[in-house]
Amino acid sequence: MRKTVKNNVSWVGYMDWELETFHGDEYSITNGSSQNAYLIEEEKTVLIDTVWTPHRNDFVDNLKKEIDLKKIDFIVANHAECDHSGSLTALMREIPDTPIYCTEACVKSIEGQFGKQNWNFKVVKTGDSIEIGNGKKLIFVEMKMLHWPDSMATYMTGDSILFSNDAFGQHFAVEELFADKANQCLLWKEAVKYFVNILHPFAMLVANKIKEIKNLNLPIDIIAPSHGAIWRENPMQIVEKYAEWANAYQENQITIAYDTMWEGTTKIAHKIAEEIHKQSPDTVVKVFNISKQDKNEIMTEVFKSKAIAVGSPTEVNDVLSSVSGWLSFLKGLKFKNKKAAAFGCYGWSGESVKILQERLKAAGFNVIEQNIKSLWKPTEEDFNKIPELVKALLV
Repeated sequence: MRKTVKNNVSWVGYMDWELETFHGDEYSITNGSSQNAYLIEEEKTVLIDTVWTPHRNDFVDNLKKEIDLKKIDFIVANHAECDHSGSLTALMREIPDTPIYCTEACVKSIEGQFGKQNWNFKVVKTGDSIEIGNGKKLIFVEMKMLHWPDSMATYMTGDSILFSNDAFGQHFAVEELFADKANQCLLWKEAVKYFVNILHPFAMLVANKIKEIKNLNLPIDIIAPSHGAIWRENPMQIVEKYAEWANAYQENQITIAYDTMWEGTTKIAHKIAEEIHKQSPDTVVKVFNISKQDKNEIMTEVFKSKAIAVGSPTEVNDVLSSVSGWLSFLKGLKFKNKKAAAFGCYGWSGESVKILQERLKAAGFNVIEQNIKSLWKPTEEDFNKIPELVKALLV
């Protein structure tokens, strides 16, 4: 069922209430998601993006109920990832000669995923435009590495709509379609989680692209992303948030993340949390067991933090595998300007704290010298070292 976005622009996507994970199992989804495709019906009829491969037949069947597919003058593929391009194979069987406007990298990606189908690609770059009638046109803006090399956004003049693709979205199902109709707590929770776990590795590119978009001096009344709610009331609020988040963002918060074997490392984690509150009552403290709690939620809290403390016991001359995988994910997110401390228990060789310090440095953190390394289980002597560690994190 189509939903009106503005004037002759409609949403024709898929509301994915049952979706639980994304990017394989890399991203957790707790409030549903949507794959947003848009239909423009001016003198030219334009389809912007499609939906994920599992829903391709439903997508095409639903689109047929709304419009004669042969009336589609061209398709805009803002991004080739299969949650946006996954219905092209089914759609192009119906209208095989329809032009597809996209970047050069997008052509390579689509053909790499779906094979060379001899589709009618029209390669565009930033500043290229196409008339769609009634005095309106589409202007294309490359969004390289936000978050794939092929990504772009499309701006519609007249109605002043920015179809932003993966930028400014959320994995959040909103039947009412618009951000102003959504639960605001959930909206912003999902927006920051999405930014942190998907776009933060490219934070500097985000900052530069926002400047470029602003320099185009295009009025923006609506930002229509490819996932989640559409921004129509003060749409630039999400742009301003991205600018803030992309600039080594932090709050007065410290996050403690750890895993444990026989609860010794847990006791250290809890004592560190208590000491942070004692020394700085206004500092927000978050504590997570890496193996039991959602890694995307943990990373969102790490993003907000000015410092973190990471703990693991030593297991076979290394850290626990759960912590090792988590540290790999942490490194990939490329956080900046944050302190870190390491702690853990050991019974035999005791390498975990040193390994944690090395890997936290490799992830871009400013690692403090103070640490807690406890033999077998933490003692009062170990706990007495915690105030100095916390003081160094807070400075």
